[in-house]
Amino acid sequence: MHNLLMTAPIVGAIALLIAFILIYRIQLMPAGNARMIEISGYIREGSNAFLMREYKILTVYCIVLFFILTFSSLGIHTAASFVLGALLSLVAGFLGMKAATLANVRTAQAAKASGRGVALMAAFDGGAVMGLCVAGLGLLGLGGIFFYFHEDTVLFTHLIHGFGVGSSSIALFARIGGGIYTKAADVGADLAGKVIAGIPEDDPRNPGVIADNVGDNVGDVAGMGADIFESYVAASVAAMALALTMAPESLEMLSANYARYSTEDLRFIGKFLPILLATVGLIVSMGAIFAVRFFKDNSPAKVLRWALLTPPVIFIVITWALVKHYELGIGIMTAVISGAIGGGIIGLITDYYTSSTPVVKIAKSSLTGAGTNVIQGLAVGLESVILPLFIVAVVAFMSYKSLGLYGIAIAAVSMLAVNAMVMTVDAYGPISDNAGGIAEFTEMGSEVRDITDELDAVGNTTAAIGKGFAIGSAVLTVVALFAAFKSEIDANRVGGMSLELTDGRVLVGLLIGGILPCIVGASTMRAVGKAAEEIVQEIGRQFREIPGLLEGKEGVRPDSARCVDMATKAALGQMILPGMVAIVFPPVVGFLLGAEALAGMLAGAMVVGAVLSLFMANAGGAWDNAKKFIEKGGLEGHGKGSEAHKAAVVGDTVGDPFKDTSGPGIAILIKVMSVVSLMIASLIATREGLL
Repeated sequence: MHNLLMTAPIVGAIALLIAFILIYRIQLMPAGNARMIEISGYIREGSNAFLMREYKILTVYCIVLFFILTFSSLGIHTAASFVLGALLSLVAGFLGMKAATLANVRTAQAAKASGRGVALMAAFDGGAVMGLCVAGLGLLGLGGIFFYFHEDTVLFTHLIHGFGVGSSSIALFARIGGGIYTKAADVGADLAGKVIAGIPEDDPRNPGVIADNVGDNVGDVAGMGADIFESYVAASVAAMALALTMAPESLEMLSANYARYSTEDLRFIGKFLPILLATVGLIVSMGAIFAVRFFKDNSPAKVLRWALLTPPVIFIVITWALVKHYELGIGIMTAVISGAIGGGIIGLITDYYTSSTPVVKIAKSSLTGAGTNVIQGLAVGLESVILPLFIVAVVAFMSYKSLGLYGIAIAAVSMLAVNAMVMTVDAYGPISDNAGGIAEFTEMGSEVRDITDELDAVGNTTAAIGKGFAIGSAVLTVVALFAAFKSEIDANRVGGMSLELTDGRVLVGLLIGGILPCIVGASTMRAVGKAAEEIVQEIGRQFREIPGLLEGKEGVRPDSARCVDMATKAALGQMILPGMVAIVFPPVVGFLLGAEALAGMLAGAMVVGAVLSLFMANAGGAWDNAKKFIEKGGLEGHGKGSEAHKAAVVGDTVGDPFKDTSGPGIAILIKVMSVVSLMIASLIATREGLL
């Protein structure tokens, strides 16, 4: 297996090369008329301005933490690896958003000039850049670290921990900051436009429409990309960390013919296996991205579902061939199949709750008002938590029985192995949404809007599947990180670590952990609400004070830049508190109350966070699609502008920060706390050994 060492960074580099080729191809596509180019330029400028201001703040954060890590006992190598992980996460988000802001207007023009199939591929290629950058940069970073440093166990441990914390930190701030921005702009524009002024969505008279379209890119593309990048890295780091501390008898489970290998060889297999699985997954994803082109003229829903569900099957087949070739243990295949199939099942369950019968029930409940709509949506969200978490539990149990704690980490890696395709389909959604906004804004006609609406409707479903997949994989990743944290403590402290519920330290930690997702959920919801209020007031002011704006007088333009700036300031100012919760609490609890309390905190946060994040993401997606169901005429005699539609808009307004800000933010919180805890585990164990 040593002869495969260079494969990971090479495949990562190829993925990046393909991403750049796709960006070039997208740029060559027609961008439409002058008005379309002008509007897309505003969206691109607003997106770039937000990212640059966010990146300045994150640069300061990275510099501060770099010096803290350098002068701690973790040292310069951990600090440098932290910066590398952060930098690659930032680059992935920037390149993905660049492609998205180029592809949106070209998707709209393709819908006008060439039809649905070409428009579908324009949006899909834009999303593919994000998917390839996330997987390619992650594999390039981890694969490069492994290639150069895997033989030095101590140094390698510090490097993977630092890399994981770097990618996790950026993901937390990017997802929460982007989520606050996108939902503040979306809620503000929707309330001011649909409810107060009574004008259509994406109407050019609405000053908040450009900010809303900017939000799709900074939240659902750059933010989601950072989220998946972090999960991808964290799962691999957890598996490698466990392999470093596994007992010799546990290592024997990795091979069907363990007498063929020395203990050191088996440990190498354990460390390299997550990198190998990620490499196979990226190769499969790249093949699927090209294969989609042969099906572009089919229904977009069928094409994208095929793109999501086929790669995991191919990944399993190739992995089985590798396991047989290298005489690896059958337990590896059990963990791989559990993770890959489990991820697909979670996606299908999420699809059901956000696009099928539960959505129709929410829509029908709107006939009796906003109150019943909200009640039904909450019920759907709570119910939608049951099966995905049960699937996660089954996957974890089967993986544990077959390969111990290490098996859980391999299942998490397998669930995320084809993340390039998952991220491609997820980023496709906001691109097609932007295309619809541009078509409406530039009055391209109903035929074009019908195509972009169909693409957008499929994008909403795939985005919900992506969020369900991201949260499900996050929970499994946290379980693996928790196992790695315990192994690290046990390896560095005499007597190991007690996790008995009768231990007061564990109980205190559990309660503290249960509080933290609530802090992040409350602060992010409040941030969206406050910013949306300000944007609604600003839009109302412009309607009142700009003569002829609301009437649609020719030549009168809204001050969209003002709304973009307001949403940006609100997002960047309000992302600090929830972001710092994940960074500060692990060392505070760990050093003040001990390893047992920190382990309890991680467990409490994992359970509460998993339930809250799934509940919020799925309820929000269901509310959104219930509103769209009514707008498409699903309730006969109760279309746009009806009382039922207004009630559904209220539900969607509640659901927007649920699904795109608080839910994803909580999911990242529990991952970041686990990665930070893993990095400082040896310090806590050493300190307690000296006391």
